[in-house]
Amino acid sequence: MAQAILNTMHCPFCQNSDTKVVDTRISDDGHSIRRRRECPKCSKRFTTLETTMLLVVKRSGNVEQFDRNKVISGVRKACQGRPIKEDDLKALGQQVEEDLRARGLAQVKSDEVGKAILKPLRDLDEVAYMRFASVYQNFENLGDFQNAINELKADALQ
Repeated sequence: MAQAILNTMHCPFCQNSDTKVVDTRISDDGHSIRRRRECPKCSKRFTTLETTMLLVVKRSGNVEQFDRNKVISGVRKACQGRPIKEDDLKALGQQVEEDLRARGLAQVKSDEVGKAILKPLRDLDEVAYMRFASVYQNFENLGDFQNAINELKADALQ
């Protein structure tokens, strides 16, 4: 598949299908490559960004590309009314994505995404964590909440 993409890289200015890579740099996070290209036909330069795709397998069986903004949006709902800054949510989203990519898998189950959210959210805000966990882990009664609260308390004592 990567070869097909390379063979179809067209110049955005003249649509020439032959372009030359003049510079390649790996991003700071190590998950993308920036390439500076030049078109031999019109001599104009342009930049491409190559990233690896991380796919999420939903409970329904559908597969979609991982979207950090969906993680942030879901966590934002749990954080409503809490003193949490937008930058903290963005950092949490990045941390979740880095955790999932570090596993070295092309596909992860949606459950794994939820699990990856729990720890950093717990560190960020325990109330937001309880809100998110209650939905994610399908709390059914007060006993489920009490068990989660007891776990938080036990971890705080350690």
